[in-house]
Amino acid sequence: MAGLLISMGVVYGDIGTSPLYVMKSIVGNNGGMNQIDQHFLLGSVSLIFWTLTLITTVKYVLIALRADNNGEGGIFALYTLVRKRAKWLVFPAMIGGAALLADGMLTPAVTVTTAIEGLKNLKIGNVTLISSQDTVIVVTVIIISILFLIQRFGTELIGKAFGPIMLVWFTFLGVIGLSYLVQDLSVLKALNPYYAIEVLFNPDNHAGIFILGSVFLATTGAEALYSDMGHVGRDNIYGSWPYINLCLVLNYFGQIVWLNQQQGSHAQYGADFNPFFEMMPGNVRLFGIAIATLAAIIASQALISGSYTLVAEAMKLKFLPRLHIVYPTNMKGQLYIPVVNMILWGMCLVIIWHFQTSTAMEGAYGLAITVTMLMTTILLYQYLRFRKVPLLISHLVLLFFGAIETVFFISSAAKFMHGGYMTALIATAILLVMFIWQYGSQVQEANSFRSEKVSILSYKKQLEELCYDNDFPTYATNLVYMTQVEEDHFVPKTIFYSILDKRPKRAHTYWFVTVNVTDEPYTATYTTDTYGTKNVVNVQLYLGFRVEQRINVFLRQIVADMMRNGELEEQPQKYTTMPDRNVGDWSFVLLNEELSPETRIRPMDKALIQARLFLKHITESPAKWFGLEYADVVEENVPLILGKEPQVRLTRRETNQDS
Repeated sequence: MAGLLISMGVVYGDIGTSPLYVMKSIVGNNGGMNQIDQHFLLGSVSLIFWTLTLITTVKYVLIALRADNNGEGGIFALYTLVRKRAKWLVFPAMIGGAALLADGMLTPAVTVTTAIEGLKNLKIGNVTLISSQDTVIVVTVIIISILFLIQRFGTELIGKAFGPIMLVWFTFLGVIGLSYLVQDLSVLKALNPYYAIEVLFNPDNHAGIFILGSVFLATTGAEALYSDMGHVGRDNIYGSWPYINLCLVLNYFGQIVWLNQQQGSHAQYGADFNPFFEMMPGNVRLFGIAIATLAAIIASQALISGSYTLVAEAMKLKFLPRLHIVYPTNMKGQLYIPVVNMILWGMCLVIIWHFQTSTAMEGAYGLAITVTMLMTTILLYQYLRFRKVPLLISHLVLLFFGAIETVFFISSAAKFMHGGYMTALIATAILLVMFIWQYGSQVQEANSFRSEKVSILSYKKQLEELCYDNDFPTYATNLVYMTQVEEDHFVPKTIFYSILDKRPKRAHTYWFVTVNVTDEPYTATYTTDTYGTKNVVNVQLYLGFRVEQRINVFLRQIVADMMRNGELEEQPQKYTTMPDRNVGDWSFVLLNEELSPETRIRPMDKALIQARLFLKHITESPAKWFGLEYADVVEENVPLILGKEPQVRLTRRETNQDS
């Protein structure tokens, strides 16, 4: 039961707040209360039911949850499972990830604004707390700002309350919906998919097939459900989803019954009326708005936390530059990225200020998730082929869900000029950063000279001799270079230029450390190679994409292991605060690349490299990324020369003696 409660608080926040705005959007986009009838309402709720069934239940709960990477879910975890099948799969992974991050900026703005709008013109006693949209905006901004400000302190205590609150919320949804459904059970015929198909071509449906753009909002949290699998476990989602789905469906059917009952009344509803709040009896409406606001905050919190996790995974997969990560509590998986928090907060405020109402925001909402879902379908097909699922079934999954989601994408894209452009701009900006970081690295590697990489073995003898050369002062007992040591022991030549040429750096032991990010989330292993010496060590660290890189701590564990095994000589210290200390001091040298004027590559490639170096300089420093904030770190600038260097030979000119 505890696991089920946790899953309710973590997984279903986004999809659980959909009843706040789905029917509101469907009715509003069809022209309001005067333009709907029973036939239209039956078709609309049938579309919602079958969208939830096919996309959320079948695709995500029954199929996608089986595609886990050691218990982790989401589009990046799925990509790590299939990336070896084809290089081009990086494109759907980056596009889907960028769109999901864009959705994380929209969800808090939409859900909280919608909940607070429920208070507008509501009298508590003889007092109307919120009487204008300007007040709605102010209250929404305050709530969202508080939410983002508390992120730095961690949300462990708040998180413990999320489950029970969401249980109350979903039960409330189900009870309110059921109270109206029992008044007209004839609406259950909407379970027949005929009504869903028929309404798409019914003349009473003024939006035509584009009604799907509003219907799709009912399943926007499905991707978050898959992404959060690692936090709660697959079995807890299996156990809780039937109840969640039932409560959602009951509420949607209840809203349909209420809307149908209003057809014969003379009640006047404005353009921004919300059937979810209007259907509540007066004596429970205040409670309904309060619990809806809490649910909206929880949904926002889930998307914010999910955005941190998504960015962290993207960094480990080298889709994004390094950013500073803080772990505010001991709670597993809870992290905080200050830069991401500021960007999300700023973009939420911009969205609220720009669109002003939840109705206007709904135009921007949904488009990003249709893109993510399409990309997930492509990767899911590759996963099914990887697992040797019969070709017919694999193709059916691709074509069936691909066709449905393509139609949803077209329907959502039709709202481009009504707010969708905001989603497109945000997702494109994120994707551009990913592209620069990922492909800038590939262009740099493709244009590097093989001569710029040299074997450690070629300089092993010089390093050994320098260790014992008393003509040079000791630079450090342990000198560490963070680099990428290739399988044939090659490293950038600039490392040996730093050790031998700039000013010989004498050390007792030279360390060449490579960090390899593994597909598994919590790997923490290493290998060493001393090349037959006791002064040169190649360390290969294998860290899971969720493991914090505390290199300073890891190396102290490694040197202790190697000394215990006799692979390294002890380094006794005469002056120390620690008795019997047998490990000397450490110095870490980090090399910063600067693009050299001598670079000769295509202008577009050069611009890409310069953009990547710019991102590298404005984001997380290598010292913080590798956990070296309190270590002795030396940063040296080295020139980056790419392309074929022109061979210019000077010719000596004879001077004229007569002159």
